[in-house]
Amino acid sequence: MIICAGNNETFDFAQPMGIGLIETAMNLTRLCLFDKPEFLLFVGSAGSYGTHKIFDIIESKTASNVELAFLSNDAYTPLDNVVSTNTEDKKDIVVNSSNYISTNKELTSKFLKLGIEIENMEFYSILKIAQEFNIPAGGVFCITNYTDSNAHEDFLKNHTKAKDLLTQHVKTRIKELTT
Repeated sequence: MIICAGNNETFDFAQPMGIGLIETAMNLTRLCLFDKPEFLLFVGSAGSYGTHKIFDIIESKTASNVELAFLSNDAYTPLDNVVSTNTEDKKDIVVNSSNYISTNKELTSKFLKLGIEIENMEFYSILKIAQEFNIPAGGVFCITNYTDSNAHEDFLKNHTKAKDLLTQHVKTRIKELTT
């Protein structure tokens, strides 16, 4: 099953799950309880902490939930805040998730030192639910912005093209897998 966030980030081949960590967790849990999918593929936009360029397509099976306060030693968590469905030995790009969009380039560059390269609001929830229900899962992302003071404006400016690129990428990958 292919899923996406929703609102203005929908695709004709994906079922919307909600915006952010909580909506996504609630709706995906409900889906899994009543009609458990064989696999989950999340498709969405992402912000880059600096390594990836606008319109890069990123595939990942690893997500984190690291808040900005952690980067400045103003918070800690007793929870395991990284989840992965990656069963291969290859290195995976880590996607950070939060209910907030980062806009402080200086602070978010610290994510790179932790091995975290991009952010998407929903992906951590998706992988946690997939893990709970033992469902293979992954994500495909298109970079729409950098995590700086222009994040929102760049997201709006690049979102339509990013959705087109994601649509092309996913449909090509599906064709490759079915032929």
